[in-house]
Amino acid sequence: MELIKAIILGVIQGLTEFLPVSSSGHLVIFSELMGFQEQGIAFEVFLHFGTLLAVLIYFRKEIIRLIYAPYEIWIKREDNDESKEYLNWDIQIIIATIPAVVIGLAFKDEIETAFSNVFMVYFMLIITGLLMFSIPFIKQKDNKITARRSFFIGLAQAFAIMPGISRSGSTIFSGVIQGIKSENAAKFSFLMSVPVILGAVILKTKDLLDVPPTSAEMLNLIVGTIASFIAGYFAIIWLMDFVKKGKLQWFGYYCFILAAIGIISSLV
Repeated sequence: MELIKAIILGVIQGLTEFLPVSSSGHLVIFSELMGFQEQGIAFEVFLHFGTLLAVLIYFRKEIIRLIYAPYEIWIKREDNDESKEYLNWDIQIIIATIPAVVIGLAFKDEIETAFSNVFMVYFMLIITGLLMFSIPFIKQKDNKITARRSFFIGLAQAFAIMPGISRSGSTIFSGVIQGIKSENAAKFSFLMSVPVILGAVILKTKDLLDVPPTSAEMLNLIVGTIASFIAGYFAIIWLMDFVKKGKLQWFGYYCFILAAIGIISSLV
């Protein structure tokens, strides 16, 4: 695998993992358009690890509080609202993760088949575009993230396993439509991505150990990881800025345009 391809795929993965435009869909499209061959388990693991690092570093303060909250409440017996709120988020993130795990394992073969159908990716991008386009028209509320709401957000995340459906876009939409403030929905979407991405990395690492990369391949893997991390970190910054400004519909326009170009080119 050439170094330039590693950089390109790393940037694509990093940007689209968090921007509401579907990372899996873009990887399918770009692999089709640019003639990239299957990059292998090792490359997939390293790219996901790069995006995981981006989330961990950007939300490091929140993640530390999430980890520490159970100790404060259950062990130290502290009684403060902030710790209770973070403990609640711990519980809701676990609940939201369950649907993706169950559906991902139950329909693994069907999902892998969907990744080979680029026309389906374009159709799913239209759905993602509609979700992003509609968010600004939903009346903003400030409801608390409860078990029921987090479960439905988790279902949206599970649905986003399909290539072309954005994980961040569908989960933010699910949160906002349930009355969760858009900024809180976006932050919850990023934090709930940690166990999902980490789980994917762990599962793929098992396969990676069976066929470890050669020393010659390591440079491409490291460069791709760095590109994925940098692009992912800035993608988080950009998305949070778009959420605060209420301009998520611009990602909808992008999805519509990309889907239209893809469908037309496929039919011509």
